[in-house]
Amino acid sequence: MDELSLFQRVAVWAIPVLFAITVHEVSHGWVASRLGDPTAKMLGRLTLNPIKHIDPLGTVLLPLIMILLTQGRFVFGWAKPVPITPQNLHNPKRDMAIVAAAGPISNLLMALLWAILLRIALVIGPEPGSAATFLLYVSDAGIQINIFLAVLNMLPIPPLDGGRVAVGLLPGPLSWQLSRIEPYGFFILIALLYSHAFDFILYPLVSIFLRLYLTIGGVG
Repeated sequence: MDELSLFQRVAVWAIPVLFAITVHEVSHGWVASRLGDPTAKMLGRLTLNPIKHIDPLGTVLLPLIMILLTQGRFVFGWAKPVPITPQNLHNPKRDMAIVAAAGPISNLLMALLWAILLRIALVIGPEPGSAATFLLYVSDAGIQINIFLAVLNMLPIPPLDGGRVAVGLLPGPLSWQLSRIEPYGFFILIALLYSHAFDFILYPLVSIFLRLYLTIGGVG
């Protein structure tokens, strides 16, 4: 995307980022509602209207900063968490794990949709300035953001989705011990980032998924 202007990079990433984080959160709320918790539905959060889910920092400011810093090669963000009331769930411990898993799964499904659109753009034959070219760039961005969100959230660190899945699956004492990490989860992630531990933990998995989905999309 180095050949794109700043405005073009923002335009390319805007739709994939908004859909990735919005559908991720709506998936949590929708699955929770199916398992007995109507909280998200009652608060109007089971909607794909991104305005209902926008977090000024995670949805707007951070993605813009990353577009500037990485020249649009990588963008990350988040939305306002959908409220869940575990006590309303049929089986709170088990069902919270299912609700948590819904987010990363939704991102993998969205990545598949973007891969199909990428293949369509390639079949059409992108020409400079054409709609197919724009679709190609947007689809590539959609695959990237959804794969990264899915893999990051699979890490077994509360409050990430993978951490909550692990809390739901582990036996009582281990589950309780892991849940105690949640207040420190953000700082653990920052430490992993700055120590370059992600180079060995996160990025290899991201690369595997990217190759798979880009192959589905007809690239590589």
